[in-house]
Amino acid sequence: MGTRLIHKGQKGFSLIELVIVIAIVGFITGGLTMTIMQVFNMDAHTRNDMTAVYQVRQAGKLVSQDVLQAQGVSAGGSSGFPLTLTWTDEGGIGDSHTVNYTLSGNRLYRSESINGGNQTVTVVAEFIDPDPTKTSCDWDSDSEVLTFTVTATVGEQSETRIYQIKPRPGT
Repeated sequence: MGTRLIHKGQKGFSLIELVIVIAIVGFITGGLTMTIMQVFNMDAHTRNDMTAVYQVRQAGKLVSQDVLQAQGVSAGGSSGFPLTLTWTDEGGIGDSHTVNYTLSGNRLYRSESINGGNQTVTVVAEFIDPDPTKTSCDWDSDSEVLTFTVTATVGEQSETRIYQIKPRPGT
């Protein structure tokens, strides 16, 4: 009783109507797929950009902090690395600090020795572009200003910052 029989005179969907519906569904699915892929690609693009910005800021922050304390600054090589900073603590302690920044591969390293003791080596930043035109230190002894240019490249995203730091008086 619940089943209906199809009679010869009843009409159904034609083949052309089914093809049109399948084409419309295909266009909608293709559009959604493209949108989703674009969101994923944009997310990777943003992540790479944020990583490059973070690495450049981290390098600039640590180099700036050390240069501000420095009483002696020495930039070596064509790119200014290794950068050697020295100072003696004030206020009765009198510890003597020697800090060296070196660029090896795409990493910027900081090594510190207090009173000539063992060196503590840390990675300051990664993804640093070692090209001397993109990452370098330049010490101007006349104006006593260190110009630190640093570029980080992650994927296709690149970030460059230039820091100009003047040590405390008495260098």
